[in-house]
Amino acid sequence: MSFKKITESDSHYDNLELKSSIDLLKIINDEDQSVALNVKNEIESINTLINKLVDQLNNGGRLFYIGSGTSGRLGVVDASECPPTFGVKSNLVNGIIAGGDKAIRKSIENAEDDELKGWNDLQKHSINKNDFVVGIAASGTTPYVLGAIKNCFQNEIPTGCITCNPGSPLSKICQYPVVVEVGPEVITGSSRMKAGTAQKLVLNMISTTAMILIGKVKGNKMVDMQLTNKKLSKRAVNIVMEKLNVGQEKANNLLKKYNSVRLAIKHGNS
Repeated sequence: MSFKKITESDSHYDNLELKSSIDLLKIINDEDQSVALNVKNEIESINTLINKLVDQLNNGGRLFYIGSGTSGRLGVVDASECPPTFGVKSNLVNGIIAGGDKAIRKSIENAEDDELKGWNDLQKHSINKNDFVVGIAASGTTPYVLGAIKNCFQNEIPTGCITCNPGSPLSKICQYPVVVEVGPEVITGSSRMKAGTAQKLVLNMISTTAMILIGKVKGNKMVDMQLTNKKLSKRAVNIVMEKLNVGQEKANNLLKKYNSVRLAIKHGNS
């Protein structure tokens, strides 16, 4: 298959500046509705990636997302949500972005052009063959990500990727590629839009499914979530009340004693 960077293809729409706001919103929404179906086409590939990832996590490994720009930020967001949601250690799921933490808030565009820096950034975490690395790049051509994945392969570290261009260099060098072909963006080349949405959906699927499979969810509840604010504490009380069929006072007392939904349910049943 010859490689064509579809994410840079010309938009199906023109004269956008002449359209009304309602017409623009309808155009964007129409395009967005196609993204979930594009992701659905990759469920088998996502499943294969997750099965390998879970094996790595169960053997003491960690998950690393690595990307630049929007792709990198999405990885950082997904990684940062795992400790409060699933109660895992902060180093189990890691988001690495070209340009470092500064690039989360402010675009550092040339950071993605250094093919050596991605691997260097991974080495700061003592990356090893027990871990799993997911390269995120809509184009599938980002040097920062490509360099990291190439070095992972050379060091026998399993890799996956999330990209939106079939036949891209990134998808070819990864062992577990996920390629969500979303087509041209409404604004030509603005891959923060449909491509970004596709990446976010896949990241949701990867982290959520993996956390369920390693035992961080009971029934449909986040029993290992961190009780770090009023919203989460209230959610915890409701879970304990429901699971144990007890009143609010009893649930509160159990949570104060054990500071854990899982332990409150376990010992509340004993």
